[in-house]
Amino acid sequence: MNELCFTSATELVRRIRARELSAAEVLRAHVQQIERIDPAVNAMVTRTFEQAEAAARTIDERFARGEECGALAGLPVAHKDLAVTKGIRTTFGSPLFRDFVPDTDAIIVERLRAAGAVTVGKTNTPEFGAGSQTFNTVFGATRNPWNLERTCGGSSGGAAVALACGMVPIADGSDFGGSLRNPASFCNVVGFRPTPGRVPSWPTFNAWFSLPVVGPMARSVEDVALMLSAIAGPDRRCPISIHETGERFARPLARDMKGVRIAWSRDLDGLPIEREVLETLERALPAFADLGCVVEPATPDLTDADEIFEVLRAWNFDLSHGEWLRTKRSQLKQTVIWNIEEGQRLSGSQVARAERKRTELFARMGAFFERWDYLVCPVAQVLPFDVNTEYPMAIDDKPLANYIEWMRSCYRISATTLPAISVPAGFSHGGLPVGLQIVGRYLDDLGVLQVAHAFEQATRFGARRPAVAI
Repeated sequence: MNELCFTSATELVRRIRARELSAAEVLRAHVQQIERIDPAVNAMVTRTFEQAEAAARTIDERFARGEECGALAGLPVAHKDLAVTKGIRTTFGSPLFRDFVPDTDAIIVERLRAAGAVTVGKTNTPEFGAGSQTFNTVFGATRNPWNLERTCGGSSGGAAVALACGMVPIADGSDFGGSLRNPASFCNVVGFRPTPGRVPSWPTFNAWFSLPVVGPMARSVEDVALMLSAIAGPDRRCPISIHETGERFARPLARDMKGVRIAWSRDLDGLPIEREVLETLERALPAFADLGCVVEPATPDLTDADEIFEVLRAWNFDLSHGEWLRTKRSQLKQTVIWNIEEGQRLSGSQVARAERKRTELFARMGAFFERWDYLVCPVAQVLPFDVNTEYPMAIDDKPLANYIEWMRSCYRISATTLPAISVPAGFSHGGLPVGLQIVGRYLDDLGVLQVAHAFEQATRFGARRPAVAI
């Protein structure tokens, strides 16, 4: 059973389609793994096993009749507790929604179900997804399976832990300032932030806003691509959705890497980065040269990226959560209150300036990628830290101003609106995972996946499993 739990999603689908395995058998193995492992890590906060069993039986019956069941048929999947799920509790990590049961599904949930994935539950997230540390007053903290005293990151922390522990082969997540990439880095799995609109978002408070995205997570790049093939594509409810289907992501990712131009930025324009993070990444970096890539140090001009992100994030927090500050302030965590109030203090001129600077940043990134094919850099500036620490206050004795500054290595990239992935890149001397961030040109989601796949196959860091899950 444990072996099934660490079989790739791609192989599981193949075996279910070939009738070598039943969807019910695959589900049963993952349910047993959840029941065995989750008490130690607290990743799966709502479980839907009875519903999943019925869905798995239906898939097996349809296959027996020779019917098509979708690209993800029979794969157990968990949904981040920010994604609304019809008939399944969705708390957003907030006591305000402790018992909330939506009457609709998010688009990403609709598409996963339509592709035959079987929902086994919801994964933990910080309150309203605020912060790259997964804890809340509803369910408590989710722990890093590589060291239970450390954080798993966030905000898709429960998803990353569930994947690392073999509880599910695929999981969905979301990413505003790093929430798909950071927990993937901290947990030795793969998290992909697609180009905004590649995977349409709905429902949302701001349909035209392109900083937050939803996307796939898995234990391998191939499985991320498989999942993306099912969830990508346009939707009339999302006005920024990209008018291309996901079919291209179902094709093999193998690619000749000879001559691919890689820019290595060790600190993304002067950010403080913990020494062990850099040492780990620099040990893995020669894999690109071995693949035939041209690798040179280079950093794009990220001037104003911090201002762009922080202003637009604050503005969006007021738009999305300002009502709760007015009516339920005592039930909000302090960092959420701070971020909403930062938004309320903004002037129209400040928001306008941030949007103008974002346009200028996008143009500079376009010029940078005329010379380079891909940018590689750290995902996180720190190793996974104490699970009881809400957020780092300093890096290498350099103080940080707020709860998100320690994630500038991710949110500077978010501000560019370019696709980016976190792929396993090694371990610290203490055995903590470190991820490498690969960034591509606007709309080059497939290229980013191909480069990440080549790196993954050359290094095999993602094949390691945490002892708690074995």
